[in-house]
Amino acid sequence: MVYPIVMYGDPVLRQRAKDIEQGTDLTQLIEDMYETMHNAQGIGLAAPQIGKGVRLFVVDGTVLDKDDDEAEEGMENFKKAFINPVLLEELGTPWDFEEGCLSIPNIREKVSRKDIIRIRYYDEQWNLKEEEYDGMKARIIQHEYDHIEGKLFIDYLTPLKKRLLKGKLNDISRGDVKTEYRILAPLRK
Repeated sequence: MVYPIVMYGDPVLRQRAKDIEQGTDLTQLIEDMYETMHNAQGIGLAAPQIGKGVRLFVVDGTVLDKDDDEAEEGMENFKKAFINPVLLEELGTPWDFEEGCLSIPNIREKVSRKDIIRIRYYDEQWNLKEEEYDGMKARIIQHEYDHIEGKLFIDYLTPLKKRLLKGKLNDISRGDVKTEYRILAPLRK
């Protein structure tokens, strides 16, 4: 099932998501999240973005074209779900990269993030994992992890940049935005 994507301004995007009870069957929800993400041509999707305040996100870097500047080695196997993740460490040199978000469509801005992360999470079978990621994989995870912490990529922007985007953000909250996917705008009349 393809969910509508929750737009900027909805309170669920600003709340710290709750842990999921261990052993909960998430098979259908995870499948629906992949379907929703692919329908919107995204490479990551967090549960709050479909209105669910739980600590779950999915990523799929396999869709990045090898000829694309964003593609990097090893992305062909980078498709997984992260349940109740805990970001243990962010290391390395910060690097800027232009990010976008399905919940803030048509806005892309440079965000600086460290290039290596260590994360602990449960996979779809509730196996506990602790892994290290770098480069684009780390960035995708950091972006989605922020969602379950109630943080958005625009929070990294300067106050001036945020003021310049205020009109566009208000339009998004009202649903006055063109997307190729269904949206749920908090201020839509």
